This record gives sequence, structure tokens and C-alpha cells, in this order.
Amino acid sequence: MTPILWALLAAAGNLVGALVVVRHRAAQVRVLESFIAIGAGFMIAVALGEVVPEAFARNGSGAAIYLVAGYFAVHLAQHVLTPHFHFGEETHSVSPVASISALIGLLLHTFFDGVAIASGFQVSETLGILLFAAVFLHKLPEGLAMASLMLASGLGRARALLAAAALGVATVVGVVATSSLGPLREHGLALAGGVTIYVAASNLVPEFQARRGWAMPLSFFGGAAAFFAARAMLG
Repeated sequence: MTPILWALLAAAGNLVGALVVVRHRAAQVRVLESFIAIGAGFMIAVALGEVVPEAFARNGSGAAIYLVAGYFAVHLAQHVLTPHFHFGEETHSVSPVASISALIGLLLHTFFDGVAIASGFQVSETLGILLFAAVFLHKLPEGLAMASLMLASGLGRARALLAAAALGVATVVGVVATSSLGPLREHGLALAGGVTIYVAASNLVPEFQARRGWAMPLSFFGGAAAFFAARAMLG
């Protein structure tokens, strides 16, 4: 499959997560929230085990600038310019302005999901598939979070699904832009590495690290183990 088809498949994760919360499937919401920990473990492993070393191999010490830029860009979009966003179901009322600003902030992040997938396939099919898996795992709770935020602000089910679809479209746009724009072709992998580390370590891990019990830690370590297993199977 081409990177665009992989991106479309990843984008479907946003809609699946949104549909679960729109249809009020409480049991399925809890299952998808477990993907926060699984996705975090997988993303940290793929970022540190594959993306960062490959970015330095391709761009030398200059890759560090783009890794840091990717990390800080997501923080700016999601936690400085956006007043309210977290992964997982939103259970409190919020203003429509907060939900729309969260959507705008997430669009940058999901754009770089597409950059990550396209940049991975530029290196190898194995890295492309691993980055697709990392993106897909966190797109499920991401779609759930975005849709629940829209519902909590009173914007309704249709807008909740449209918001999740917009996140998926941004991912596809990221793939197309990486193929078309020279700077993204050259430095997209390093930028995506910074974004991936931020989403995993600064967004996802804080969502579950204070929860009691073994379920979340096991899911987190299991996500990292799944990366190594997938890399071994893909050769």
C-alpha cells in the first residue's frame, strides 16, 4: 500500500474513537482509554529505537534542532494556544471556544502524524509500518477525546464526528505535503520524532501514571514490547 492508503487507515482510527463516544458505549470507551497506555509505550519505543537514530543518520547533528522544534511546536499548539485538552473522555462541561481551539491545536499534531508515516516510508517499508502502528494506536483515544470534547461543549454528534474526520484529513494532508515539500522530505522524520516523543511522554503518560493498579503499567510496558515484537516480525 502507498503511504496515503496507510494514512487513510490511520485516519479511520479517529472516526472509530469518535463513534464509540458518540454512541455512548461505556465499556468500549474504557477499552479505548487503555490504548492511551499501549500507544504511549509503542510510540516512545519507536521514537527512541528507530526514529531518532535514523534522523541523526540522515541529517547529522542538525537533526537535533528539528527534534526539539517538533516537540515544542506541539506544546505550543496543544497547551499554550489551546486552553483545554486532554486525552480520554471529557466528563465536564466546556465552552464551544475551548473545543474549537482544541481541534485547531490537534490539527497540527495530526498533520505531523501524516508527516511521520510518509517520512518512515521514505526510509523503509518497515519503519513506515511501525510509524503507522504508532499513529493508529493513539488515534483511537484521540478521536474519542475530540468527540467527547465537542459533545461536552454542546456542539452535537454531527460536529463531533466532523471534528474527528478533520483530524484524519489533516493526517492525509501531512503525507501529501511530505511528498511535495522539500523541507519536509529532508527534515520531516526529525520533526515527527519530536512530535511523537511529546505526544507519548507529555500527553499520554500523564493521563494514566497516577492511576492505581497494574492495568495501565502493564499496558504501557506491553506497548513497548509490542514495538520490539513488530520490528522483529517485519525484519
